[in-house]
Amino acid sequence: MKGLNIIYIGDGKGKTTAAVGLAVRAAGAGKRVLFCQFVKAATATESGEWPLSSEIEILKSIPGITVKILGRGFVGILGDTKDKEIHKTAAQEGLEWLQLSLKSGDYDLVIADELISAIEVELLTVADVKGIMDLAREHIVPLALTGHNKYNELLEAADLVTEMKMIKHPYYQGRLAERGIDY
Repeated sequence: MKGLNIIYIGDGKGKTTAAVGLAVRAAGAGKRVLFCQFVKAATATESGEWPLSSEIEILKSIPGITVKILGRGFVGILGDTKDKEIHKTAAQEGLEWLQLSLKSGDYDLVIADELISAIEVELLTVADVKGIMDLAREHIVPLALTGHNKYNELLEAADLVTEMKMIKHPYYQGRLAERGIDY
């Protein structure tokens, strides 16, 4: 059996939510889950860092789910003033850590939330992410990725792709993100 590659993609809300649901479902079935986030930060102490998304604390409390935040915050938006090299270094270190995790045999499902977003903000390359997909398949570990933009090479390599399409969003009516709904 080969490792299943899953992608949740698009400009609509629901990608991380779908990934969280997948993690909960797998843990409920007794599977060992790694839920890691790229781009997003573990703290809200520096520019561009928002508080942890609300799902993180609950995921940490679920037996069978390991959570790891690998990013340094949003890149170039929401007040981010960090040098881009700080973000790139965090993404590269996160990628290396993810490779080791996939090889470890410790997980039955790996979710790399916002890994595709790391390509979008030029922290990683399509080849980097495709390499992770290949590694997961080689080690027979189901892998789920999220992000906004479609990269044909990744979509073709995936077994399941779900696109979240935005029809309407309150942000475009001037409403800011709301804790518990948006993060």
